[in-house]
Amino acid sequence: MESKTEHILKLATEIMDDIELSKSEAQAILLKTTRLARYVDDSNIRAFLKFEMQGYPDNELGRKYMSLTGRWTDKENSKGYWFPLSQIEAKIEVENNKLIQLRIPDTSASTALPIIRDMKFTMSETAVRIAKLGGIKSRIISLVHEFVTNVYYERTFDNLAEGIFESYKKDIDLLIAENSGDVIEQIPSVVARLSEGDKESISQALTTCRRIIDSFANHIFPATEETFNIGGNELSLKESNVLNRINVFIHQNSESTNRRKKLKQNLTNLYSRVSSGVHSDVDYKEAKNLFLNVYLLLGEILTLKKTRHNN
Repeated sequence: MESKTEHILKLATEIMDDIELSKSEAQAILLKTTRLARYVDDSNIRAFLKFEMQGYPDNELGRKYMSLTGRWTDKENSKGYWFPLSQIEAKIEVENNKLIQLRIPDTSASTALPIIRDMKFTMSETAVRIAKLGGIKSRIISLVHEFVTNVYYERTFDNLAEGIFESYKKDIDLLIAENSGDVIEQIPSVVARLSEGDKESISQALTTCRRIIDSFANHIFPATEETFNIGGNELSLKESNVLNRINVFIHQNSESTNRRKKLKQNLTNLYSRVSSGVHSDVDYKEAKNLFLNVYLLLGEILTLKKTRHNN
């Protein structure tokens, strides 16, 4: 079954082809683009497209798009082409037919010059109106094309990012399941608490995040009475020294000093935040970000072991 993102990409591609290859009339393009704007929930573009199909209102948004499409003839006095694109196209056709029919008539020498002058003036005015109306239509189509192109590239990137994340997530899930099974079993509990959104549920979710890190440490580096020296510092590896044990694991499985430093700092910050967040105000968005960062960090730490074993 086609996903929403896939449908949006397909529709955007169709509209771009309609415009770039002149495959459809302007009115059909507006209708298709209205559907696309509804899918991506862009209210301004929806309003603009409605103006182009029904006519422009004299309000702030209407005047904004009057300017963007070059519809003013006298902005100071609010004079311009307020009618929809279909009437713009109809007027272009009328003016083109008028220009075709205009010709300098046969006249006697005494009346030729003023008649020729008037006829040239009329032809010039008609050509100017055609150019003005054609310019408006071009700007309208250009705005539509810009919107559709932006949607296409944004959704293409989102789709790619989703694919990359899903692939990475599968690898992390497998690594966590293989190396610390009960950790992954706690993840649905965090998601459930976060979905409730109230303060107590958020606090419970953060408590579980902390327990996940504790459990993770017990799996990858069980507590011991021994110590471990890193950079001249003797680290205790007892039950309560959760971060020390994870950092020793990182130290033993990564040869990159910069990466070890980055992981250690991220781990320290996250553990501190999920611990203090239990007793302080952390809103839903921050709690969700903290959980996601915990999940990704544990996965990255486990990839160190996988990478080292593959080398």
